[in-house]
Amino acid sequence: MTDRRAPADAHDATPPAQPVGGEPRPDLAAIVADLMPSVLADLVSLARIPSVSLPAFDPGHVRASADRTAELLAAAGARVEVVTAGGHPAVIGRVEGPPGAPTVLLYAHHDVQPPGDDADWDTPVWEPTRVGDRLYGRGTADDKAGILAHVAALRAHGGRPPVNVVVFVEGEEEAGSASLPALLAEHRDALACDALVIADSANWAIGTPALTTTLRGNVRAVVTVRALSHGVHSGMFGGVVPDAVTAMCRLLATLHDDAGSVAVAGLESSDETTVDHDEAQLRADAGALPGVDLIGRGSTTSRLWTQPALTVIGIDAPSVDEAANLLSPACRAKLSMRIAPGQDPDEAMRLLAAHLSAHAPWGVHVEVEPEDSGAGFVTATDGPYVEAARAAFAQAWGTDPVDVGIGGSIPFISEFAEAFPGAAILVTGVEDPDTRAHGANESLHVPEFEKVCLAEALLLQRLGETRPRG
Repeated sequence: MTDRRAPADAHDATPPAQPVGGEPRPDLAAIVADLMPSVLADLVSLARIPSVSLPAFDPGHVRASADRTAELLAAAGARVEVVTAGGHPAVIGRVEGPPGAPTVLLYAHHDVQPPGDDADWDTPVWEPTRVGDRLYGRGTADDKAGILAHVAALRAHGGRPPVNVVVFVEGEEEAGSASLPALLAEHRDALACDALVIADSANWAIGTPALTTTLRGNVRAVVTVRALSHGVHSGMFGGVVPDAVTAMCRLLATLHDDAGSVAVAGLESSDETTVDHDEAQLRADAGALPGVDLIGRGSTTSRLWTQPALTVIGIDAPSVDEAANLLSPACRAKLSMRIAPGQDPDEAMRLLAAHLSAHAPWGVHVEVEPEDSGAGFVTATDGPYVEAARAAFAQAWGTDPVDVGIGGSIPFISEFAEAFPGAAILVTGVEDPDTRAHGANESLHVPEFEKVCLAEALLLQRLGETRPRG
């Protein structure tokens, strides 16, 4: 790797390096507390970069974000390399630990979601703004806070952690991680690890940490309905000839039953969860309007974690302001279907396409174009690395972590599991139920973030006491 290690005075807030050998630092809580102002300042500098990785946005910003990430890791004591494999740049950093210590891979991603409409934001999208306990702005949580949690853990150990640390910061997670398999293949030896910490999930609640043990998979597709070869006058032909928009509405309505459960036959589903949400809190966290019912059947956690969900996330149709009195010849919709953790995504795509074709109203033509898909995942809930994580979280928060599922998908986890089958996978996160990742007013709860940073520093310390897997 190219050595981009910063000079010793590159970051004044980094505590003095501990002696070689990785002896535990005695008061990590105090050290992390002292580090937080500089960690937050660096998070602000990173979140100011509009590193949206989707094709319609300037890739130069993603490169700038990778370079800034590399600078932060180098200043924390890592040897750093910015790498690509046909897509956006990723960053790999390495810090050597004591001989014989396990190797821990810390994952995060530096790309972010599109900002959406500025009018929906209460603060500037690209100027992180502190309001009370929360820091608002795109990427302040998902997932640039994950990057700074890794940086903070390295700083807390003075750049000399008690384990070998590899930091891998991806640059296109929000766009589907298309080049990740190539990166894993090309840098397999550099990324090999005994434990993998993925800081891209959420905690159960403010004050209660979580380890994510299940993740739903995802299937996305574009469905096109065609009714006519060209548009015709709605008065001259309406009532006899169907239009594509109305046909699309009827088709999409078949995807759910009256209770709101997904009606695609053959999809896997489970109602087995050990905890459940308070419905009132869930409604408040989601911003559900008064009188709007929650949909589906079973416990709320099963509906969010282990049952399928299907959402229409976009429609191409004439806009209200520009609509003509016309029967539309064609209409497109993009569907996002979350699938149960054990469901095969290819089979789920086949079942979705079969449902759409079978339920085409009035004989309209239906085309289904698969866009992308990813498998869900189920992690181990025991073993020395998992127990070390539980202990670190309990120490940082003062309460035991909750094992949770996540309704969102992190498809790349299965790729890491395939690349490193012997590694323990620990899915952690910086988010809370009110983070609003991907939406307007995304934010990070700053006091919770300090606990996240402390927990990771404690985890590295505890993993230093754990022998590598044989």
